[in-house]
Order: sequence, then structure tokens, then C-alpha cells
Amino acid sequence: MIPRMVPGTGSGYLGPSYLPFETISDPANAESIDTSEFKIPNLELSGGLDVNRLGDRRSLAQNLDRLNYSIDALEQMQATDNFQLTAWRMLAGAEARQAFDLDAEPRELRERYGFISAYKAPTPDRCGVPAWSQRILLARRLVEHGVRLVTVDCRWWDTHVKGYETMRDGFLPRWDMAYTALIEDLEQRGLLETTLVLAWGEFGRTPKVNATGGRDHYPNVFSAAIAGGKVRGGRVIGASDDKGALPAVNPKSPSDVLATLYDHLGINTGTQYLDNAGRPHPVLPNGEVIRELY
Repeated sequence: MIPRMVPGTGSGYLGPSYLPFETISDPANAESIDTSEFKIPNLELSGGLDVNRLGDRRSLAQNLDRLNYSIDALEQMQATDNFQLTAWRMLAGAEARQAFDLDAEPRELRERYGFISAYKAPTPDRCGVPAWSQRILLARRLVEHGVRLVTVDCRWWDTHVKGYETMRDGFLPRWDMAYTALIEDLEQRGLLETTLVLAWGEFGRTPKVNATGGRDHYPNVFSAAIAGGKVRGGRVIGASDDKGALPAVNPKSPSDVLATLYDHLGINTGTQYLDNAGRPHPVLPNGEVIRELY
């Protein structure tokens, strides 16, 4: 997760061992080409520690854990063990730190993604837009280093007041620059055919502009942009009515989009997993792959 988990991205019934990794630190905070302050807290050794001392601490922790195995068989303990092993490997090796090294990217490419500063809302009743362009470049680096699923937080709240101005001055210039840079970058590196890029929000916006020049929450119609993988570009699947109020042609559900994502990842959506109480949960209760994309 870049930089932190957003609502709905936890591990749910799968348990704590499946929680996503969070960068915590945010590459978008750098306003210039210098990102020396961008460090991943969970990949940095504490002051005074080196790899040898870290290894000594790991051995001590293992010995202490053995004393408790006979009396502690909880899932939380097992999850902690897995986290410790993964953390030790990440700290002791250089590969993970290299994946997060944005300074390894050419200046021209970083500028292509953009260093546009955050959009400050002119009045308290309007919403600003964070400077998240470099988060998207970091996502490409993680994909290139073998991470199978990366989520980038591009939230920017609402357009309830003067929505057109917020889109024009805030969201759109940042999004257009960084998103097109990502697609272009993946294609040039030969990664687009193996990487599915999904961009969407949680709902749409009202067809009618409200009294304050904005648009409000509206779940009946909204869109997703899907590129890469087996997707053939340059097409629109489905359509709304002429007011953008209701689906009119070939509507798709959020579950259909998820089914398409799982299809790309090779996940059988009919598979069931058991929670701690032994209750079965299907990967996806409903939804069909959007074959028209292929």
C-alpha cells in the first residue's frame, strides 16, 4: 500500500498474516527531485544496529519463542513468526530497499510522472488534492521488482462545491500526467502485457449540479479505466442513459470488475477460505469476467 491502507483493504477473514505492507513514508511529499528524505521506516535499521547485531536479536527472539510454542498455538503468534521472518529477510537484504529507491530513476522520467505540488483548496468548504504523482512511479518500481499487487492511494475527497474548478485546477492535471506516464512507462519496459492497471473510485457523481456548483455522491452510475494485461485498449464497455443517471446498455457491476482483476491474477473466484470460526467465505460471491475487454 502506498502510503497507507485505505478503507476496505485489510486482510479481513484471512487474518493478520495477510495484511498488506504499508510504505508509511510518502514519496509524494518531496517537492523537488531530491528524495533523500524518502525512507521506508520498516526497512531501516534502528540506530546502532547492523546486520550482525540484527541476526543476534533474531536468534534470541527464536529461542524465546520456542519456550512459548507449547502453550501458545494462537494464529496471532503464527502470524507474528511469519512477519518476523519476512522482516528479517527484508532488512538483511538489499533487494527490497532497491525496489523503493526512487533516486535510481532518471530525472527525465521522474519529471514525466510529475512533481506537481498539492492543490490547496481556496476555501474551507472545498477539497484539496494531494501531490501523489511520485506514488505512481513507486508502484511501477514495485511491479518491476515482482510485487504482484500494488494499491496507490489517490484519494482527494469530494467535489461538492465548485466541482468543475476543483477538477480543472486540482485533480485532472495531476492525474492526466501521472496516469499516462505509468501506461507509457510500463509499455516501454515490456511490462504492460503482464500488468493490469485498474483506476476507479468508490462511486459516481450526481447527474445534476447542486446549488454550490458541485456534484454529490451517486452510486447508480460510475466508471473504471482498465488497461494492460489481456485488455485490448480503445473501447468503452456499457453506457448510461443520456443524463448519466442510470445504466442503459450492457451494465457491469463492481463484482464484474473484481472478477476481471482476479482473472488476471489467476485467482479462482469460486475458491472458499475458512475464517477463524470455520465458516467458509468465497473469494467473490458474484461477478463475471468482462470478456468484452479481451
